[in-house]
Amino acid sequence: MPETSESSTVGPRHPFQIALVVVLAIEAAGLAAATVFLVLEILIAPADSIASAIALAVVAGLATAWVVAMSVGAWRGQSWVRGAAIVVQVLLGAVAIGSFQGLVPRPDIGWILLIPAIVVVFLIFSKPVQAALRRRDGSN
Repeated sequence: MPETSESSTVGPRHPFQIALVVVLAIEAAGLAAATVFLVLEILIAPADSIASAIALAVVAGLATAWVVAMSVGAWRGQSWVRGAAIVVQVLLGAVAIGSFQGLVPRPDIGWILLIPAIVVVFLIFSKPVQAALRRRDGSN
């Protein structure tokens, strides 16, 4: 039976790649918790706009699935993770900045969002993670 390209190209993982997977998994867990919270809010507390509440819960669920996929992709060493992770971290940074300076500032939430985003950006641009996530054409 021929070997798959995944099993032939994935070797031992660098600690930075493992750290990237862990931070992405923590972000996914946070998004999952936020999604569950939003769904419970729909069921328990009446919303001013039920359509908006449902839409927000659906978007949070889709974001959760996307970050889970990024975490799995980072574990497998897939190259598409680099761009996707940068986009998500920029969005998290924007939400964090909004948390610092909104109508009701919540710097605690801002830091909770900003620190992992900075860590992921650092890890994505580190040489070991770049090497692990380099595009593989199967000829290795």
